[in-house]
Amino acid sequence: MIQRIQSVYLAIAFIITAVCLCLPIGVLSPEKTMGTDITMFNLWKLQDNTMTFGVWPMFALLFLSCIISLYAIFSYKNRKRQVKLCNTCILLVLAWVVAYALFGFVLPDKEMTFSPLFAAFMPFVALILYLLARRGIIRDEKLVRAADRIR
Repeated sequence: MIQRIQSVYLAIAFIITAVCLCLPIGVLSPEKTMGTDITMFNLWKLQDNTMTFGVWPMFALLFLSCIISLYAIFSYKNRKRQVKLCNTCILLVLAWVVAYALFGFVLPDKEMTFSPLFAAFMPFVALILYLLARRGIIRDEKLVRAADRIR
């Protein structure tokens, strides 16, 4: 049913990832030279009112995670598919974490320091919620199988 706790976990994870898509996730600041800060969003980097779309893969990963989690909420009748969708969302969020570390800490110039912002930690919360939803779905599947054996 749609009112199960794992549906609530999936809905909250969807909301958190959707909010993370809209907020800035980091700031690149020059260390030694005078310059302006670069604000990093999931889709672009913003410096002096110019946008560069070099970080779009992070947006794609979280956007796919949002779509799949929304689909998983409404596929509550097929628990096996719902587990697979949760696993996919978990992998997408983990791939986002790798991309975030790559774009934030590895690829920028050596003269830049990276400072993560609050919104960058939202996918970690969504990851925990996806894991909780997956565990709840598996527990429901075991309960249904046990009930079928009793009949």
